[in-house]
This record gives sequence, C-alpha cells and structure tokens, in this order.
Amino acid sequence: MAEVSGHCDDRFEGVREALVENLEKGLDVGASVAVLVDGEPVVDIWGGSVDEEGSAPWAADTITNVWSTTKTMTFLCALMLADRGELDFSAPVARYWPEFAASGKEDVEVRHLMAHTAGLSGWTEPLEPEDLADWEKCTSALAAQEPWWEPGTASGYHAVTQGYLIGEVVRRITGTTIGQWFATEVAGPLGADFHIGLPESEDGRISFVIPPPLPDVSGLDPDDLLLRTFMNPRIDGSYALEPWWRRAEIPAANGQGNARSVATVQSVIAGGGQARGVRLLSEAGCERIFEEQSNGKDLVLGMNIRFGMGYGLSGELLPGGPRTCFWGGYGGSLMVMDLDLKLTVAYVMNKMNDGLVGDTRGAGIMLAAVAAVLGG
Repeated sequence: MAEVSGHCDDRFEGVREALVENLEKGLDVGASVAVLVDGEPVVDIWGGSVDEEGSAPWAADTITNVWSTTKTMTFLCALMLADRGELDFSAPVARYWPEFAASGKEDVEVRHLMAHTAGLSGWTEPLEPEDLADWEKCTSALAAQEPWWEPGTASGYHAVTQGYLIGEVVRRITGTTIGQWFATEVAGPLGADFHIGLPESEDGRISFVIPPPLPDVSGLDPDDLLLRTFMNPRIDGSYALEPWWRRAEIPAANGQGNARSVATVQSVIAGGGQARGVRLLSEAGCERIFEEQSNGKDLVLGMNIRFGMGYGLSGELLPGGPRTCFWGGYGGSLMVMDLDLKLTVAYVMNKMNDGLVGDTRGAGIMLAAVAAVLGG
C-alpha cells in the first residue's frame, strides 16, 4: 500500500483511501489533501514522490504550481476590498483603471472581470511566453484591446487574463501588486504557505509539475475562441519549471502552495469570513460569491458553467449544495467549499492530467469528504 503521511481523523478514512488509490494506480505521483470542517483540520495528508524518478518523498512542506486554483486567492483579495468598501463590483472598471475604457470598454464592470464575462479571454496583441512576466505589457495590452464578444452576455473562460485584469484593479486601489497584497493581508495573517510570485529562497521545496502532452491543434479553426485564448502565448505546463514563471506574479495561474495552504486560505469563506481566529471578511462579504453572474455554455470551454462572484457555483460542472463554490487548476488541482457544511476541501498534485477543469482524482477526494461529513 502506498505510504501516506500526516493526520486523518478516523471518520475521514475514505479520503485517505482515495489518495492511496490514486497513488497506487499511478494516477498520482505526489499529492497532498486537506479537509477542514468548521475551521478545524480533520485531514492533512500527503504521499508519493516529488518527481517521477522518486528522488525524494513529497514532504509536509512540499509546494507546487497549482495553476488556476490560484484564481481563488485572487477572488478573495477582491472580495476583501469590496467588503471594506474600497471596490464596487458593479462599478465600471475604468473608475479604478481609467485606461481600460479604451476601445469601447467604458461600461465593462468589475463583476464582468470576476465572472469571465468581460470578453477579454485572451490577448489580441501577439505575446511570447516570457511576456507573461511583464505586468505592464500584459495589462496595457488588455486595456487597449476591443472585447471579443459583448461584455456581460456570456462567460468565456479568462484562463490567464483574469489574473491581470483583477490584479490591476487591486493594484490601482491598494498601490501594491496583488501578490504583495495577498502576502501581507491574507497569507501572512493566516500563516498560509501560499505564494503568488515565489521567492528564490523557496525553490528547494518545490515539486515541479509533470506536464501533460500538448494537444495537437493543427486542424482547428484559428479563430476559435478556445485557440485564441490558450495559444497566445500557448499555455504549456512546462512553463512552471522555469524561474521566470515562478518569480512573476501571474495571479490566475502561477500560485505555489500545497493542499494545506490552499485550504487554510479558502476556509475563510467556509468559516463565514474568518479562519484561525483571523477575520478577513464579514459574513455578508462571503455571501457575495453566490450572486450569480452567468449560467450557460462557456464560449471558451464549451461546457455549461455557472459563475458567481469569481468562484464557480454548484451546477452541471460540479454538483453540490446551494452554497457550494469551487474552482480548480489546469492538470487537476481542486478547491471546494460548502458553506452550509462549513467544509473546505483541497487537493494539490504534481502529475498533471490533460484536462483544463479538473478530473476524477480530486472529485473522488471531494466526494469522500462530503460523505464523511454527511455520515458523521
């Protein structure tokens, strides 16, 4: 049986078994799982290796790139500013970022950025991969360009651009970058080992992701929104192996952490605005998440998705209770919260699947956690 370390309450044995099964079947190489109920950690486990060669075991403080699970941290920053009265989700983006009004975007609202409905799922200006480390270039290009569809009418997954869009609004309000603001206002107070922009001093703890094969897109229409979103620059899992990627602040995609740190931060939501004795949001501030912004076929991903204020809401993509919210990352990482159950579940791994919106590994762990809570 695959060895799994850490703590797991007896009634959550099904969660541990799910991780063990993933490791034994080779679905996972190294991974971590965390579950909190009513703010208390009931599962904090990890297992496997930091690489396919098995050169070292995944340790308690191992971290890895969680891809779009990073977005949940970006959402929390925006929710906090809204709760403090510094950000109005219904205000035009241009109120905070005047240059954004160019090319017919004067009426695009902040909530459109939060819910992928701004029509800016990719860049029109050609970009090289390392341009993603150039904040000014990425944000200026988005401010200047025309939307690809009418803002507010439908979601189209803003895979990488969302972080720059929300992050620039945060920067205009706070005077500091979103990575720095997150570190000071969120990760620091909670003691959470999560980073948007990783210091070089932490590189020794990284389990580098194992990227999936890149799909063959040669036969697809170059004007397809999926291609336009993911091919300029082409999103490649191997970027996470590069120092330029880790040092940059790419707040939709390059967060580094593990299941414990992801769950620690996001348990603020499941806890009605507080975790570890630290209050970051009011209860009303948490409820903003459930203000539905779009519900239908996503123009980029081609599947039905229901978005609230930032987070995905329970529906066809992820069934759950009426106050369930979630998001996951390219390759398989997953973050789920059920506010009625006061449940937070996080799964972070190094072996990337080729799916863009999660897979059965994280889903199995989440279902085992829910079953334990409902049965206990």
